[in-house]
Amino acid sequence: MRPRVLAGIALAAHAWGDRCAAPPRRIMPSMSLADELQKLADLRRRGTLTQDEFEQAKRKLLAGPAPGIQAWGRGSGVRRQSATRIGGLPLWAIATGPDPARGERRGHARGVIAVGDIATGVLAIGGIARGIVALGGVALGVVSAGGLAIGLAFAVGGGALGGVAFGGAAVGNVAVGGGAVGRYALGGGGAGQYVLAANRCDPEAVEFFLHNAAWIPMAGPALSAQSRNINRLCAPRAQAR
Repeated sequence: MRPRVLAGIALAAHAWGDRCAAPPRRIMPSMSLADELQKLADLRRRGTLTQDEFEQAKRKLLAGPAPGIQAWGRGSGVRRQSATRIGGLPLWAIATGPDPARGERRGHARGVIAVGDIATGVLAIGGIARGIVALGGVALGVVSAGGLAIGLAFAVGGGALGGVAFGGAAVGNVAVGGGAVGRYALGGGGAGQYVLAANRCDPEAVEFFLHNAAWIPMAGPALSAQSRNINRLCAPRAQAR
């Protein structure tokens, strides 16, 4: 057969294959359900789809998740966990991004070690982290560090609330920060029972922080920063006694 004839047969076969192929389930990820149905109807009207192909595609579209869920469900959602379990929890678990099959817009990891958009575990790392040790944008635990940290024992963060708290704004039994509120408070500005700050200097606070600086986060540098206030405010009070 001549080359032109062979090329013509190949092109015809390719065109027939395109005509018979079922359309993809999702025409456009960002389209609404009504838009996708209209697109299918347009393809049927132009003859691109047979009636059977049109009905089959429409059934699949209506049976699947809503297009809005499909749109945010695209991408790199991850769900992984260890086969090893301790106390009913996987040794480690990772859950990030959306999961359309479960109707989840964000991942929630639960494990001994948990990493996710939301993480719950002994060691939890995530946008929202809850655990014995919690690290995240919002962290809640016994020991916590994050943008907003709430810790039963220690909390370190931009905003910190805990037994011992260090942060831009710190509230705790012992608080060290730009602004500190606590029974013992050390910071640029402070309030509490015993305070060492630019606005106030209690000898009890000086003694406490000097003796415990080794284990209180950033207490050493904060004491150095307050050395002038110690001499200016505390020395006269000590002499008065």
